[in-house]
Amino acid sequence: MKESMKKAVKLKNILLLQGVIILYTVSSVMSKEASASGGNVLRFLFFFGMEFVILGVYAILWQQMIKRFELSVAYANRSMAVVWSMVWAVVFFHDTITVQNVLGVVLVVAGTWIINTETEDGRND
Repeated sequence: MKESMKKAVKLKNILLLQGVIILYTVSSVMSKEASASGGNVLRFLFFFGMEFVILGVYAILWQQMIKRFELSVAYANRSMAVVWSMVWAVVFFHDTITVQNVLGVVLVVAGTWIINTETEDGRND
């Protein structure tokens, strides 16, 4: 029972970390929207302001995440921003995904999974 509780807490923390990383990638969407404002100052200020707010919230949350994880694990998970950015590119901007994009994402996810399954004594589960 004790081991399953540890795994549940670890999974919860990893999901929280991914939520923070997702928030970070949303700032890129705001940045792209601000750059596409085409001279509309109010639109630019809104999206630029949203980017600024999101990055501020992200900075605070990131500090909390690096308290919960070893720095190497936290930064390895940050590479998942590539995955989330690709999702937003497709969803919001209708970009196309190439085979190379998919292969790159598979490598990132595999590497992140390997880092996240490492145990305290350095072995993988």
